[in-house]
Amino acid sequence: MNVRTRSIVAATAAGAMLLLGLSGCAGASSANSGEPLVGLIIKTQDNPFYVKMTDGAKTEAASLGFNLQVASGDGQSDVDSQIKAIENFTAQGAKAILITPAGDGIVPAIKKAQQAGIVVFAMDSPLGDGSGVDGTFATDNKLAGELVGEWAKAALGSTPARIATLDLSTDQIPVDVARNQGFLEGFGIDLADPTKMWDESDPRLIGHEVTDANEAGGRTGMEKLLQKDPTINLVYTINEPTAAGAYQAVVAAGLQGAITIVSVDGGCPGVTNVKQGIIAATSMQFPLEMSKQALQAVKAYLADGTKPQNSEGLDFTNTGVTLITDKPQQGVDSEDTTFGLDKCWG
Repeated sequence: MNVRTRSIVAATAAGAMLLLGLSGCAGASSANSGEPLVGLIIKTQDNPFYVKMTDGAKTEAASLGFNLQVASGDGQSDVDSQIKAIENFTAQGAKAILITPAGDGIVPAIKKAQQAGIVVFAMDSPLGDGSGVDGTFATDNKLAGELVGEWAKAALGSTPARIATLDLSTDQIPVDVARNQGFLEGFGIDLADPTKMWDESDPRLIGHEVTDANEAGGRTGMEKLLQKDPTINLVYTINEPTAAGAYQAVVAAGLQGAITIVSVDGGCPGVTNVKQGIIAATSMQFPLEMSKQALQAVKAYLADGTKPQNSEGLDFTNTGVTLITDKPQQGVDSEDTTFGLDKCWG
């Protein structure tokens, strides 16, 4: 939440989503061949995470005999386009819909799709309670945050922490909340309400800014934070593009070496930035596993109605998370950037 950047796609003059056939066949010929239609709805097409997720879905769908089509919206919170895409796939007679949710506002459309006999799985960003989805495949984003928080706590040692966070948006999107709160908890910050950001009272927390999870937002947000307090020495970022932008602001302020940046994602540019020392540590997620496992679950459901089982202690199926750093800390499990560059995406 993987958290991503803006899309350039518009399917209609009203801003509906573009549907792209990925099975190698047009819709009519696919229907004639008897391949079940599966809709994949991603948040954006200009972020490597979703590109990799789509590539993995394309490969897996071909092996399973599905006609896969993908729809992409215009940003992390583009609920309206996702609703339109769900409605479009429902009208086309899809057998399954896989969606990376932009927000709980899509739930009524999901329920209508289910009433039409469509199985719906969420990916990457779990929906809230009562969403009614038939399964969710996602990174344990809270754990991802905890890992970089634990690492940062160990890395700072006895140095007094001056912490800032660069988050996604003001909308309290679940993936945003989970990563932020996980980081704080991993570092040892008492949470006021685990389901909300920015209500903590710990004096080590200097401030936060929202970034739209992109490089430009990261730089602007970091500039604002440093104007507020140039003594910040630890920055958590919602994702690696945000971290790259934050580092630009740190360098411009002449503070490189004084500020530790940690992040979440596991994209190849981000892991490279870990290797170069721009990001100190990041939590890697695995988009190929998300799309692969979700499509295998579609196959099982269409065969005999079987629904996926949640991972122990979670309300979704965890598709994996691994801490990547070249500065391992005692008591914190991690892999180095050699592992990271072998497993990264983008």
